[in-house]
Amino acid sequence: MRLEITTPDKQIFSGDAVLVQLPGSDGLFEILQNHAPMIASLGKGKIKVEDEGGKQQFFDIRGGVCEVLENKITVLAE
Repeated sequence: MRLEITTPDKQIFSGDAVLVQLPGSDGLFEILQNHAPMIASLGKGKIKVEDEGGKQQFFDIRGGVCEVLENKITVLAE
């Protein structure tokens, strides 16, 4: 699935992922391939991104919003 993480200053990630873990306002949640469409508010924490090879990357955010639609995840983060 495709993931884009954007801040007000720049795009900090754009690429494919097999797992994305996000710090939701009410706690952590994960998104996998073929996830149902959704919009969620994000709190302060780390976004974990795992690629097909199992490599993990982490991005610190202070909040934001996430949209999942047709295997594309768009994160607008602070």
